[in-house]
Amino acid sequence: MPVKNSRFLLLIVLLCTLDAKGQKTDIMILGSDHLVQLYNSNQPGTDVLIPQRQKEIGAFVASVMQYKPDLIMVEVLPEEQGKIDSLYALYVANKIKLEDLQDGRSEVYQLAFRMGKQLGLSKIHCVNAPGGTSQGILDNGENIHLYKEEGLALRAMVMEKKQALQENKLSLQDYLRFINQPGTYNKVYRLRYMTPARVTNGTFKNPDAMVDTAFINPKYIGAELISVFKNRDYKIYSNIVTMQMRTKAKRALLIIGAAHIGSLKSIFRDDADFNLADTQVYLGKK
Repeated sequence: MPVKNSRFLLLIVLLCTLDAKGQKTDIMILGSDHLVQLYNSNQPGTDVLIPQRQKEIGAFVASVMQYKPDLIMVEVLPEEQGKIDSLYALYVANKIKLEDLQDGRSEVYQLAFRMGKQLGLSKIHCVNAPGGTSQGILDNGENIHLYKEEGLALRAMVMEKKQALQENKLSLQDYLRFINQPGTYNKVYRLRYMTPARVTNGTFKNPDAMVDTAFINPKYIGAELISVFKNRDYKIYSNIVTMQMRTKAKRALLIIGAAHIGSLKSIFRDDADFNLADTQVYLGKK
């Protein structure tokens, strides 16, 4: 073979190798309310197990599945992986029904298990991390009114949708689409990760064991709360990226509580190995 041709082929192989190494992993961050907590026995519309809600969940799942993930991750601690593996295997084998599980209303089962089975995936992966705390421990300090007023406004917006769901004026599918709109999760992101920084010179009210009070600086009390939330998100992020490295997944899907959407998206935007999938492409706007 002529030297020129050999060099040309070598160059092609090298470029292809570099291109393969440079391929990004797509990741979709799908927010969900905790459907078990959403349920109120006095309000039938909140029960995801009734036929109407099951049909709506089916429609929501169908829209998400257009993304065709090869890795599905859920907000469950890795220590619970064995339990999830066992239940998923039984579910795939049609040996259990979701409604028979004690917490069968959970989005882990109603969304992740359904998708995994339909996609033929062998496993649902647990990537949650311990940490976090209640937003309510920040209740005093300079500028606390900004934090409280913003919290009340966000709560009112969400409760309006929840009430519509309870009264069967809003489908569960559209409720979940509402959660995944930028206009919704960005408000949550601001309340949890930006507005608290404006609150200074205060103290936490009844902090739980997840907050190491020995290192809290009262001058930066709001920023201290943000750091508690962000610390957990970075641990979740670590679980996600290491899971992708182990599975070699190309199209990952994370199903997680709505409070984490904005924060995790901000982290993955800065990770050159990942490309954030736009949920609006698959869910549409509502």
